[in-house]
Amino acid sequence: MTEYTAPQVAIIGGGPAGLMAAEALSLAGVQVDVYDAMPSVGRKLLLAGIGGLNITHGEAYDTFCARYGDRRPQLQAVLDRLPPSALRAWVHGLGIDTFVGSSGRVFPTQMKAAPLLRAWLHRLRSAGVRLHVRHRWLGWDADGALRLASPGGEISLKPQATVLALGGASWPQLGSDGAWLPWLKARGVEIAPLQSANCGFEVAWSAHLRDKFAGAQLKSVALTFTDAQGRTEQRQGEMVVSAHGVEGSLVYAFSQRLREQLNAHGSATFTLDLAPGRDAARVVAEVSHPRGSRSLSSHLQSRVGLTGVKVALLHEVLGKAQFADAATLAATIKALPITVRTPRPLAEAISTAGGVRFNSLDQNLMLTALPGVFVAGEMLDWEAPTGGYLLTACFATGLCAGQGARDWLNRRHPAWALGKG
Repeated sequence: MTEYTAPQVAIIGGGPAGLMAAEALSLAGVQVDVYDAMPSVGRKLLLAGIGGLNITHGEAYDTFCARYGDRRPQLQAVLDRLPPSALRAWVHGLGIDTFVGSSGRVFPTQMKAAPLLRAWLHRLRSAGVRLHVRHRWLGWDADGALRLASPGGEISLKPQATVLALGGASWPQLGSDGAWLPWLKARGVEIAPLQSANCGFEVAWSAHLRDKFAGAQLKSVALTFTDAQGRTEQRQGEMVVSAHGVEGSLVYAFSQRLREQLNAHGSATFTLDLAPGRDAARVVAEVSHPRGSRSLSSHLQSRVGLTGVKVALLHEVLGKAQFADAATLAATIKALPITVRTPRPLAEAISTAGGVRFNSLDQNLMLTALPGVFVAGEMLDWEAPTGGYLLTACFATGLCAGQGARDWLNRRHPAWALGKG
């Protein structure tokens, strides 16, 4: 009787997507080898946990899925395999408790990523998953074997299936450098250009504002943006005035629409309400109040609560005569225009837009041009805001790719599938 051994699968990339694919395959009895270019795996996960690991979000599932925008149709079936509730249960299975914050975001009770990663790696190693660090993928050779640069020199592998989970091109210092693009393009894979997502934008500030207020936080402001389709959205929050322009959570929430407006029209302008707690009529009344001998800055601080960088921003758009006109000044306080010129470089972005197009994949995330090669995580052409949506989709696509590779191997090795116990 012919004996069948577990098929070998190589996973390139040891982030959340790659490790989740490894778990799905190891549960099926498949021998899995994970290769990562860095000295240790999960580095971007650890970085994400510095300020508190936002695993997922606790909002209604339909609302959650809508956060993926025009990629929801492609991601819905993937997310259905590991919705936020199931992801939380998976985290609990590692012995890590979670809680839902006031914003609806879900965190580990300890807030840190390291305990979760340690528990996960212990479980993976116990299941027979082999981790190989300092192994950088170099593409394929002429015979279709994987080329890897290892500490001992270049090696080649011919696994029976491969999962690629190399990330996008943000945070290249952690291994996600986009080096894979030409190798996949050469194999006929369609790829949308990689672009910055959840990123800052450049603004042509005056030298005075750059020198005096770079790094200043803008708290309690409301950002309003109307896109080319006439859709208007307003959100209140915080942002930062940087030497280059603007960044921070409020800007990141609008980054996709701002970038698309820039790509289509070359410029994008949003407005800031510097006093969202006061309606327009009240601001006009406060600004119009006689200020006597007080300076205009003191007047704005005492009557409207504006200080520092908020006043400096008004000076960016108003001349002396406009400052003297109460109606103009009040209107600008409630809707200060800021025109952004370009997104900040991809290496500075929190995440990546673009990547392997879904029309190059089957429903299990296998490349139709490369049977047996699956893709997961940020390599795929999707994006999402911060708030747990990025990590959830990375985990879910990793699970889908791992299960897809398992099913593909089962079809190719039916006797092994029946006998694996």
